Amino acid sequence: MSKGVRVRGQSHDMVQLLTPDGERVHNEDFEFTGSTEDLVGYLRDMILARRFDAEATALQRHGELGLWTPLIGQEAAQVGSARALRTPDVVFPSYREHAVAMVLGLPYSNLLSMFRGCDGGDWERLETFKNYQIVIGCQALHATGYAMGLQLDGAVGNENPDDNAAVIVYHGDGAASQGDVNEAYVFAASYNAPVVFFCQNNQWAISEPIALQSRIPLFERAKGFGFPGIQVDGNDVLAVKAVSDWALERARNGEGPAFIEAFTYRMGAHTTSDDPTKYRESSDDEEWRGRDPILRLTRYLEKEGAIDDEWLAKVEEDAKVLGAEVRATIPQLKDTTMDRLFETVYAEPTVALEAQRREYAEYAAGEDA
Repeated sequence: MSKGVRVRGQSHDMVQLLTPDGERVHNEDFEFTGSTEDLVGYLRDMILARRFDAEATALQRHGELGLWTPLIGQEAAQVGSARALRTPDVVFPSYREHAVAMVLGLPYSNLLSMFRGCDGGDWERLETFKNYQIVIGCQALHATGYAMGLQLDGAVGNENPDDNAAVIVYHGDGAASQGDVNEAYVFAASYNAPVVFFCQNNQWAISEPIALQSRIPLFERAKGFGFPGIQVDGNDVLAVKAVSDWALERARNGEGPAFIEAFTYRMGAHTTSDDPTKYRESSDDEEWRGRDPILRLTRYLEKEGAIDDEWLAKVEEDAKVLGAEVRATIPQLKDTTMDRLFETVYAEPTVALEAQRREYAEYAAGEDA
């Protein structure tokens, strides 16, 4: 595979284009084809995503959300892959892809309402970004089935690239151990489906380290299913963008699935109900802070003269405005009624569903009596 960096605990090369010190490095197989201006935009994306994440975490601590899944440390993996998407492409997320949602312009209310417990999944922009999946790994099957549908609809392998589309599905290292996910790999390979499996290996499946989950690097498993796998430095937004471009383009062209292992680190807790100090060493946290995706891109762009203190101050002001907008969203959220939930199960109601709705209405009326 590609020449690249070696990380402690890894005996193979992974794709890296920007070191933690902010130095560009060459890779024989992949290159970042964007501009410095693009990178300035990616840095802004990551800074604002981290602020959104911090605000949502604080809202949960104040009792405004029932739970939150922090993304801190995974901003480059999400922003880099999201910036490789085109309008026809479709995203199937897990429950931590907040930065992907922000890059695609989803309203904050989609994410906040779900974790507040007042949303049944009736989100805006579902044609581009499907709603979060809480059941671990189920989205891999959904994504593969959707990708097979794109094939049947003639949206893959056309001469005009604008007529082509692909699917990207996000899951974590823990989900790679789930049966649903492995079944999705089998179907994707069997039908040559245009789906990219984007695994954010943040080293921990809640409290279980990756060393207990797999005897080999996760990306090497893809070979056994019959499609290419690649490992990328998940804290390097340039490398993630380059690798995601490659995987999505081959999917759109009808060349089938690919597996990307974004090697990163969950700097926060698994969820706000988790205490990572119970199972993680502080030395590991400190080591990974030195690889912070935001810090390394900031270092590079400062060296290039593309940003300065004034730019950083402006983004900090933008982050404060975003924080205020996030907090102001909470009072506007309304509970979803059971009637609305029944309305959004199918595009057209079925006889069985209508019978269930009547049964529930009778039950609710009896409770109120």
